[in-house]
This record gives sequence, structure tokens and C-alpha cells, in this order.
Amino acid sequence: MHDHRKLGRELDLFDTDPLIGAGLPYWLPDGAALRHTLEEYIRTVERRAGYRHVYSPALGKRELYEISGHWSHYSDDMFPPMDLGAEQVVLRPSLCPHHALIYRSRSHSYRELPLRMAELGAMYRSELSGVLSGLTRVRAIQLNDAHIFCTPGQAAEEAQAALELIRGAYRALGIVPARYRLSLPGPGGKYVAAPELWQRSTALLTDVLDRSGLPYEAAEGEAAFYGPKIDVQVADRAGRESTLSTVQVDFHQPARFDLHYIGADGAKHRPVMIHRSVIGSVERAVAHLVEQHGGAFPAWLAPTQLAILPVSEAELPNAEALARRCTGLGLRAEIAGPERGTLGARIREARLVPYQAVIGAREAVDDHVALRLRDGRRYDPQPADDVLARITALVDAHNAGFWDSP
Repeated sequence: MHDHRKLGRELDLFDTDPLIGAGLPYWLPDGAALRHTLEEYIRTVERRAGYRHVYSPALGKRELYEISGHWSHYSDDMFPPMDLGAEQVVLRPSLCPHHALIYRSRSHSYRELPLRMAELGAMYRSELSGVLSGLTRVRAIQLNDAHIFCTPGQAAEEAQAALELIRGAYRALGIVPARYRLSLPGPGGKYVAAPELWQRSTALLTDVLDRSGLPYEAAEGEAAFYGPKIDVQVADRAGRESTLSTVQVDFHQPARFDLHYIGADGAKHRPVMIHRSVIGSVERAVAHLVEQHGGAFPAWLAPTQLAILPVSEAELPNAEALARRCTGLGLRAEIAGPERGTLGARIREARLVPYQAVIGAREAVDDHVALRLRDGRRYDPQPADDVLARITALVDAHNAGFWDSP
């Protein structure tokens, strides 16, 4: 069984330090490369789906969260306010109030909707020390978040498209959902008291799930304070479940922030706000990917995609030239030279790297490489340019496979 906390340190992906604090991991170069690649992939997917990206500050006045409802429903999970002159500011526990204000800052016509706003932004949760765990429960979170502002008639289609976006990303990442969950309010919870809005949003998400053909389970007590949600559950190798991705329908915050658009009739109308996260927190997504793949990541995501193995010092110039060509193509390559041990030892050391290019005396003369794959397959020497072209095409396709898999 893979434990991302142990494997993440062994692979030099991330670590912690008591002087930084519990639940506040830092990322090492290989972990940062993995994280950056994942974030850029998500941004690209979102841009292609019509999202526009914004940046918003990680601080906000306490009043902002009083208006959104977070302060009354969620303050136990927020860090204490900080006095700043006559004002109080807090580290945000969510991005949605900021996005509501960005929407409100400009007038909008029904012709502009749906307006899809996305951000990979920081948020903070005051988690107790006893529940912190590696990357799965942290206090500083980088959230892949988005909010879609749309007309009531567009809401079901937008929620459906968000669910399809999640499923497509999972295919590229090699993630298999454990189950889909319709998360509903439960007794005793701190929920917005608006029965009619709860009924509307629950009916909408139920219809989305039914039309998708996905099996799902309803679970009471798992809803957000402002509305129900579709949760995509993943499981670690011990069978423990966590929520990775969500689609939520919110009629509450548009009213709290007095959001509106001008309809075809020239009057003001209230938009629907759909909250959507493709991979949830980057930290939790990486934790799951580490455990699911055991460090043998899909080629496009791997911190090192190609290990270049010169047999002797004589082939080092060829290896360096090949590494420069990889950099020019956007591939992440690393030279493992003879100073790191025998060829066999270096091959074993690079066992999690998708591709290994061995350069001996014969290959150096003809600018060839003898290619080895992570799964043990070996190929006769072939032109280096042909190998790099194929690897680049596979990486650019964002397939979960790494050679001839779909």
C-alpha cells in the first residue's frame, strides 16, 4: 500500500518543517514541477471550456464573510480575525465571495451569460492538529475553483458540462472515482434556511446526475451550508474516501450580494451561481495521484519524463546535447551520468521515469538512443529525433498511458 506521506518524501516531492508549522507543507523541485504541470493542465482545460481566469486576494474584511454567510455558518473553520486599524480582516476560507464581488463590479447583460470565472487561488482552513495529514488535510490550500454565473435556464446545462470536464480530467490523470455522491443537508447542520431554494437546487442536480447515466448515492449531512452538491469521491489504497471534485448550485449568495443581470426585457434578474472544482485542492489531488500511481505518474505529469543515460564519460556531450533538445521541446529530462554508478544501478534508480534513453558508443556516432520504457520494454537503437517526436506527441496528448496505451 502506498502512503503519499512516505512516498512523497522518498521521491523528494514535498516535506514539512516544525518552524513553518503543521499542515503547511513546502514543495521541493520535483514536487513543484508536478504541481506546476497539473495546474497548467487545468488552466488549459478551463480556457478551452470557455472559462476566464482571475486573481483575487487571500485576505478579506470580516464583513465580506458576514454577507456571504461564511461567518455565521463556517467561522469555526476560519482563522481568527486580524485587527488592521479600525477594521478586521481574515484569511479567506473560500474563493466564492471574492468572485461574487468581481461579478458585481461590472454590469452584465443576459447576452454575456454564462460567465465562467476560474482561479487557482489560496485559501485557509483552521484545521485542528489532530486531523492534519500529509497533503490530504492542510491549513493552506491551493484550490482549483470556478464559479459560473448563468440564467436559471442555463444552470442544468452548465452543471452537466462541469461534470463532464471533471470526468475528462480524471481520464487524463488516470483517476478512477470511487463513487458519485449527491450531498444533501442533514439534521442539526448549519444550513441556510431557504427550503424552496434547497428544493430547486436539489432537483436540478438530481436531474443532472440522472441524465449523465452515472450511478450515485444520496448522502444527508454532506451539503455545503448554502446548497446541495455533487461530490466525486476517490479512495486511497486502504479504502478511505475523500472528496476530490464538486459541482454545486447556489441560489443563496447571488441574493446575499445582490447580483443581477439585465434580461431581454430590460429588467434586472438574479443569476444562478454554480460552484465547480475539477480537481479540488491541488494538495489533495497530488496526494491521491502519488498513492494511485505509486510515483509512476502518467508521462505528461511525471517530474522527470526522460532519463538520459550515457554509458561512459565519452557520451556525456551527446547526453547534454539531447537534454538541451528536450528542454527546447518542453520535455523534462535529466542526465544520470556514470558518476552516479553503473548503468544497471542508474536504470534501477530511474525505474519510475517513463522513458530512459541509453547512449553508448554506437548510438553516439549516429545520434541514436536505445530506448527503455518504465514497464521493462526495450527497443533497438533509433534516431533520437524520432524518439523525442513520439514522446512529445504522447505528452502533449495528456494520455494516462505512456507509450501505446489509449
